[in-house]
Amino acid sequence: MWDTIGLMPDGCTWRDGDVAGFEDEYDSYLQNATTQLRQGVPAAEVVRYLVKVETVFMGLSQRTDTMLRARAVVQAILAKA
Repeated sequence: MWDTIGLMPDGCTWRDGDVAGFEDEYDSYLQNATTQLRQGVPAAEVVRYLVKVETVFMGLSQRTDTMLRARAVVQAILAKA
C-alpha cells in the first residue's frame, strides 16, 4: 500500500517475481508508525511522519497523492489494531 519509491508494479504483490526480496523495504518506517499509533500518537501526526519519511528521509518530491497515501496507510494500520 505504501510503495513510496515504486518498487512494485501494478497488480503484483511483494512476493512476486521482480519485487521478491524487497518485501521488507519499508518495514522499519511502518513498524515505527504502528508503534506510534499504539502509544497513542494522534493519527495526523503519524501521517506527517510518513510524509516526512518520503519527502525528507528518502528525498522524494511531494506528489499530489503523498498525503492521501500516508492517510490510507495509517487508516489500514488502525483497522488492524
